[in-house]
Amino acid sequence: MSKQTHINILLIEDEDFDVNRVKNTISYYHTRIQISEIVSNGRAALELIKTYPDKFDVVILDYQISGGLMGEELIRKIKDVDPFIQIIIITKMTINITDYEFANNLIKSGAFWYCTKYPGNIEDYIYQPTDFILSIFNAYEKKKLEKHKLRSDSRLKKNIESLLDSKKIIGQSKPIIQLKENIEKYAKSDVSILINGPSGTGKELVAWNLHLKSNRKYENFIPINCGSIPGDLLESELFGYEKGAFTGATNSGKSGLFEIAHNGTIFLDEVGELPLSAQVKLLRVIQEGEIEKIGRTQKISVNVRIIAATNKNLAHEVNTNRFREDLYYRLNVVPIDIVPLRQRGNDILQLFDHFMQYFSMDLGVETPEISEEANEILLNYKWPGNVRELRNVAQRLVLNCNGIITAKDISNPMILKNHMILKDETNFEEINFGQVLPLKDIEKIFRTKYFKYVRSISSSDSSAAEKLGLAPSNFYRMCKELGIK
Repeated sequence: MSKQTHINILLIEDEDFDVNRVKNTISYYHTRIQISEIVSNGRAALELIKTYPDKFDVVILDYQISGGLMGEELIRKIKDVDPFIQIIIITKMTINITDYEFANNLIKSGAFWYCTKYPGNIEDYIYQPTDFILSIFNAYEKKKLEKHKLRSDSRLKKNIESLLDSKKIIGQSKPIIQLKENIEKYAKSDVSILINGPSGTGKELVAWNLHLKSNRKYENFIPINCGSIPGDLLESELFGYEKGAFTGATNSGKSGLFEIAHNGTIFLDEVGELPLSAQVKLLRVIQEGEIEKIGRTQKISVNVRIIAATNKNLAHEVNTNRFREDLYYRLNVVPIDIVPLRQRGNDILQLFDHFMQYFSMDLGVETPEISEEANEILLNYKWPGNVRELRNVAQRLVLNCNGIITAKDISNPMILKNHMILKDETNFEEINFGQVLPLKDIEKIFRTKYFKYVRSISSSDSSAAEKLGLAPSNFYRMCKELGIK
């Protein structure tokens, strides 16, 4: 012990003779060990522990104490009140210190150590005095370690909760609710997961949530963009190399990312970009749980959970022999699909508000308000860059606008490029002129698409009618004639 601190003892003993034996045994260490309280029954001991929490470090307990509450029952009740307190048993129940069944029952109940009071002709000290003293010091150290572990675990838990909050998935649309349910369902398992979705939809965010909600949350999460590492370096990055394995490997070697991710999670983003040579080695890691470092003959065991992501159709890549079929099935044990942002409805506005607040706080400015017309443009834009594009737009607006964001601000090409690109079902420009149709037929097609387009960027029928220069009743009648209503 680095710091001279008293170990506070609660002695539970109903015989004066044995109280004196305990006192005599620890008297040589009075500067380090002190008996703070002595009680003669279990109920009084429990009341003291409840009344003065954390006062006692070690309990020395006579196994057959008077008062009815004794033995394993008393040990369990003490540990229920204070799980960190350590309990040393002294007993006349046995003189056989190799009575394993008796010892096992005590340990199961929560005792730290026990010793016998016999032989009876030793009047001054507890039998096994040296072991008795050592057990007190060891019990105290165990208590400190358990409390330190609790504090460490508490800090780690808070860090994980803080990280989860920063990585939270925002949105209440049906696809996002389903996505969150899938994350909760699959996080605790170690199965391989393949996340499918267009670029910018938040595949790495989903992988982070799977990791932080898993049993591996206190271990490393290693993200790798398979498309950003040159092919000739990919193998050494993933699996590492030994000193002298190739020209230039002059240092002590390098641990690969799989080795660093041991016991944690590895996230293979854009896994469809892996060259076939790396696919073979990745398959071996999944099948055997072993990696082969370049220049090393002996394999290294690794325990990692693999989460992969792609914006490609991997099934198509398999059919064109650009991706191994056996690896595809190993990665695609559980598929999770992320829909494009344009299919998430009002999540667009919720995400936009989140990013506006984030960037406003970062710059130390008031969060701008946004007009209804500007919201309509945001809702009806196709968002080809998905959430990543929305985030960039929010950042540009915070930098360029003050007070309120209008439709004119959103429509600025410096803010939102091609803002007139709309959802597929409302794009009136896609009229097929491949054949000659009667004027009234093509006029109806045009009117139908144009009415749908105007309605899609309007908050109500009245607003759409106003944009078209029609009375609301005429707009409703014409929609009915076109089969829209």
